[in-house]
Amino acid sequence: MSLRELARVVQTSEVTVRRDVRALEAEGLLDRRHGGAVLPGGFTRESGFPQKSHLATAEKTAIADLAANFVEEGEAIVVGAGTTTQELARRLARVPGLTVVTNSLLVAQALAHANRVEVVMTGGTLRGSNYALVGSGAEQSLQGLRVSRAFLSGSGLTAERGLSTSNMLSASVDRALVQAAAEVVVLADHTKLGTDTMFQTVPTDVITRLVTDEPPVHDDRAHTELQALADQGVQIAVAGATGSPGGDEVPARRQQRALPGPRRGQVPGGAPGLRSAAAVLGEQGAERERARVADLRRR
Repeated sequence: MSLRELARVVQTSEVTVRRDVRALEAEGLLDRRHGGAVLPGGFTRESGFPQKSHLATAEKTAIADLAANFVEEGEAIVVGAGTTTQELARRLARVPGLTVVTNSLLVAQALAHANRVEVVMTGGTLRGSNYALVGSGAEQSLQGLRVSRAFLSGSGLTAERGLSTSNMLSASVDRALVQAAAEVVVLADHTKLGTDTMFQTVPTDVITRLVTDEPPVHDDRAHTELQALADQGVQIAVAGATGSPGGDEVPARRQQRALPGPRRGQVPGGAPGLRSAAAVLGEQGAERERARVADLRRR
């Protein structure tokens, strides 16, 4: 509906309707369009920051704990917008000599008092629903930039399309962040695995590493998607929801040294104790089968 039509229906001014529409978009209840608004749904559905901040909080904390260990002193990185990347930023405040380029006000706020971290913000237009700078100003400020790796989140992740999001402007900036990085690290909890949304941001073959949590035993969709991502060469780092670094993998510092390389998806045989994603997923599949058999016996 147009703003004019909305104002007529609710019998108020277009100025008031425009303010209300912004508030409703921030809560994920509708999507703003030029001169109006549409109901969210399907591929266009996106929750606002208040809703996202309360979803999978333990998983996001565990993912951030593990992902922070892939950052070394003195690095230059880019960090995209999102509640999981915000958690990551809180942990990066302790990394000396770090330079963080971001379009996220939440990431910048988390690092604002980190004396040993330099924060560089893009330009752009503020998108209130996720506190991110978007638009041509943000994209132009990233031209010519080169950093070691990008840490990104999104609305969904599939082996077929990679990382995706529900907003066109956010997707465009995320693609610019990816272009600036030598490696791409995706942070996605298990609820996003197998979910596909409207705008692709990072194709699967560009993703270097996925940091996620261990899906529930009976979440077949997430387990299948993890296996498919591993088959396409994405390195999988699984964090325990309890916050234990490394989860089903080796400790993250050790894992980074063992899995740095340009040959994505391969685990060097000489790294003691290192288990490939395929091995981890195989054990998880066996655990699911044992649980199924035990359930049948109880019946």
